Amino acid sequence: MKFTRFTFEDKKYTGVVHNEMIREIKGNIFTEWEYTGQNFAVDEVKFLAPLVPNQIIGIGANFVAKKEDLPDELPEIPVFFFKPTSSVIGPEDEIVIPQGCSEVKFESELAVVIGREAKDISESEVFDYVFGYTVGNDVTAPAFFHEAGHWTIGKSFDTFTPLGPVVETELNPKDVRVKAVLNGSEKQNSGMDLMIISIEKMISYLSKVMTLVPGDVILTGSPVGAEFVGEHDVIECTIEEIGTLRNKFTVPSRELQR
Repeated sequence: MKFTRFTFEDKKYTGVVHNEMIREIKGNIFTEWEYTGQNFAVDEVKFLAPLVPNQIIGIGANFVAKKEDLPDELPEIPVFFFKPTSSVIGPEDEIVIPQGCSEVKFESELAVVIGREAKDISESEVFDYVFGYTVGNDVTAPAFFHEAGHWTIGKSFDTFTPLGPVVETELNPKDVRVKAVLNGSEKQNSGMDLMIISIEKMISYLSKVMTLVPGDVILTGSPVGAEFVGEHDVIECTIEEIGTLRNKFTVPSRELQR
């Protein structure tokens, strides 16, 4: 099923996408919900981020360009980082390049949505705790990385975590390709076989550190090909089984900077 959130005539709704229609639902998508009987055409609504995350956890440098580059030994401690929930936006929303920064990087990614409380789980159990998947764009401003290697500020600006357009619950993540098209030109196109730390390993590892809960979003890393972009550039992050997450980059107006 494809769960989403959207607005129609300035009111927010939650629904399930069926072909070109969205069937409104009420309730908690992770526990119990039901259809309301109200339907909307896909082309008459504004899609939002498909969920309001509980927390967002990313992993750095998790893809190689070709299989021969996969390391023989995995890092003992993966490079994880948090992104604030205030950085989340949806499809077609503008990504704002922060003041004092001329360009930022897009990073198209598969995002995993946790559906059950998970603590100290094994790799073989991981997918029993996954609710579904969406497309993420881990926008990054390396100019704000700390000289000691801390990434938090460069990952945390408002609008730096586009998600959407839906959460797909019926998906084999090992079969997807993560793509990105910048201004009509393909920049990323990678299978998950080029991932260094697998979804099973990263979620199992995280569950041994912290309790994961429904609504947590895990960004699984960006394939080789991410580039710097500037004002007016348009990025389309696509996983065909889920959809396309399209956003335009902008800069604050001079009036807002004063």
